[in-house]
Order: sequence, then structure tokens, then C-alpha cells
Amino acid sequence: MEFWAMVAHRSDNGIELTRQKVGEEFLGPGTVLIKVHYSSANFKDGLAVTAGGGVVREYPIVPGIDLTGEVVSSEDDHFVPGDLVVAHGYDIGVSHHGGFAEYARVPAEWVVKLEGLSPREAAALGTAGFTAAMSVQELLNRGLTPSDGSVLVTGATGGVGSVAVDILAGLGFEVVASTGKKDAAELFSALGATEVIGRLPEDPDAKLRPLSKARWSAAVDSVGGKSLAYVLSCIAYGGTVAVSGLTGGADLPTTVMPFILRGVALFGIDSAHFPIDQRRDLWTRLGKELKPQHLSAIENLAPVTEAPEVLRAIQSGSHSGRTVLAVAGAF
Repeated sequence: MEFWAMVAHRSDNGIELTRQKVGEEFLGPGTVLIKVHYSSANFKDGLAVTAGGGVVREYPIVPGIDLTGEVVSSEDDHFVPGDLVVAHGYDIGVSHHGGFAEYARVPAEWVVKLEGLSPREAAALGTAGFTAAMSVQELLNRGLTPSDGSVLVTGATGGVGSVAVDILAGLGFEVVASTGKKDAAELFSALGATEVIGRLPEDPDAKLRPLSKARWSAAVDSVGGKSLAYVLSCIAYGGTVAVSGLTGGADLPTTVMPFILRGVALFGIDSAHFPIDQRRDLWTRLGKELKPQHLSAIENLAPVTEAPEVLRAIQSGSHSGRTVLAVAGAF
């Protein structure tokens, strides 16, 4: 069997992502063969096609850390041909060929059967949406309820942020969306946000205070850096911040004050190696009570052959929402 794939190769000019015909033996090991319907574009995919990106050890590689589609064959009794599935995280798209190809073969321990979501909806969520769901679930696990007050979402026009706004609003929370994009108010109104503010802190040159006036009951943060430090100083007593990104930097210039004087909890969110049983349970919830109601408002659709252009937009910061990459019939 031969099929099309977008393959990243290392060359003298850096990393090149090109359309290429490959055979089934190219896919490598795995127990579930999947006909890929959709993948999606993520910042990590951009790193995979960037020299010195730090996520791929060996080329060539088929990027695409997310993939959804239909089981063709399985050596595991949990899956049968025709099952609609999603797979993401683990080594997919970085050291194991990913979703930018017509077929993928992965271990059964990385695969989730879809319930309540179509393959396109699951791709629109993808790693970013799943990370958002993990973040919201962490807030709920800490006992957060809508009566506790507003919840902040930083980096709100990104994949994690936009899905988090949608999920939280659907659960009845008052959501404050923080973004540097001035034309995003209409989008967030459609997603259910009650307030839209700019990047934080408002004065990026001001010296950060260890504690500021409590403004939010909790936060979903995908920015990190100085922004996260400011957010921590503004969380109400007993509040929680779920952090999953570092677009604002890896350093965290804060003190212990929010933690020991207000009992604030900081939870790190890593979706790549989240245990498969918990992963499957959360995907089930994403198809039910956590299902975003406005995915179409944040979803863009493009053929997978346009992945290089989409990934450049993500890396430049000009991209918003989630871009679903059509794979089946798109080569």
C-alpha cells in the first residue's frame, strides 16, 4: 500500500516539509492502523519543522501531534475496523509518525474511541482543546463553582485559551478573556465571555507586587512568565491557576506570598503523557458535559498540504483559534 504524507526532512536549508508518497512500512511499529480523516496545527508541530525546535530527535518525520480517523485494522481487541478514534500526545508527531499522512499506525495504548464527537470535532479540539479540558477539570476538582466569582483565561485567542473560554462559559462561569488582539471582542462574546481585557499585566514595565487586589477566583493560563506571576498575585483566597504554556517566557518572577498568604494553588498541565485511562475518561466528558458549544466559531479548515503556511502563522503569533487540517481526500 502506498499513500501520501507530508514529511519533514532535514536539509542544508533547515527543515523542509514536503508532500511525498510513502509505503506502509514507512509507518513503523504499532498495533492499530488508522485511516486519518483530520489532523490539526499546533505550536509543537511548528517546532517539529523548525531547525533547533527541540522536539524531534531524528528526521524524516511525519508531523501532526493530533490525528483522528477510522480504524482499518487492530491487533488489540479494544478496537475493531470502523471505530472512529482520536490519538494525540505521547510520541506522536515527534518521534513516531503523526497525523499529516493518509494513514497512521500507533500503539493501542495511545488511542481513544470517540463518543459524542465526530472526527472533525475531535481534531478541532485536539491537544489544545484537551489541554483546556484538563485545565478546567483541575479547577473543578478543587471545588470551583460559578458562585465563586469570575475565572480568567489568558492567551485567550490561542487554541487552549479559546476552548477554555467556551467550556467554562458552557458550565455557567463568568469568564474574563485576556488577549493582545484588539479585534477579538466579537469572538469572545460569541464564546460566552462576560469581559475581554488586554494582555497582563496592564503595565508591562511596572514592578510586580507580591500580592495585588484579588480579581479572579481562578485562572487558566497558557502564557506563563511575567503574566502568570501577575495573575497569581490577583487570585482570590483558595483559588487555583492551571498553567500549560510559556509563550510569555519560562521564568516565573513571583514569590511564595500568593501560596502561603492566600492558599493559591498552581497546577501544571501536561497532556502529552497523561495516563490513557484518565485520557479516555476525559475525552468521554468532552463529548458530553464538557463539550464546547461553539467550536465552529474558533475552527478554521485547511487541507493538510497547506500545513507549512499554517504553522508559520502559528509561530509568528498571527494565528487564532484552531486550524483543522483535512487529510482524507486532501492530497
